[in-house]
Amino acid sequence: MPALAAFLCGFLFGSGLYISGMMQPAKVLAFLDVFGDWDPSLAVVMAAALAVSGLGYALARRLGRPVLAVEMAWPTRPDIDAPLVIGAALFGAGWGLSGLCPGPALANLATLAPPVMAFVIAMTAGMALCDLWQQHRARRRIPSAADG
Repeated sequence: MPALAAFLCGFLFGSGLYISGMMQPAKVLAFLDVFGDWDPSLAVVMAAALAVSGLGYALARRLGRPVLAVEMAWPTRPDIDAPLVIGAALFGAGWGLSGLCPGPALANLATLAPPVMAFVIAMTAGMALCDLWQQHRARRRIPSAADG
């Protein structure tokens, strides 16, 4: 059942990306071009997404326990730290330069467009490098049993 729920949520998300135009890099770049030929239509998409997700979170909090999982997976870190700020800046730079963020990029793989495939490969490599870096940092912080 969780796989079916994930499929339905993914299908709904992908459909929303397609219908709203968020899979079109040119439309996203026009939204980001606030000092040029600005297209504010994606602000409506984002506002609607925030409203729907806000209602979903409110409903989930009232339920107390999830329907298809053992426990709720609420965020545990409310602080703003350097990795969050650096990651947000890198994400924003990638989004602003390409007009794609991870969801639309994966959905656009169906087009087999070489720029999209290059973007997804580079995005995947960046995530893998970040994971390796975080593992390296975690190993450096944890003393071994031999340190006593």
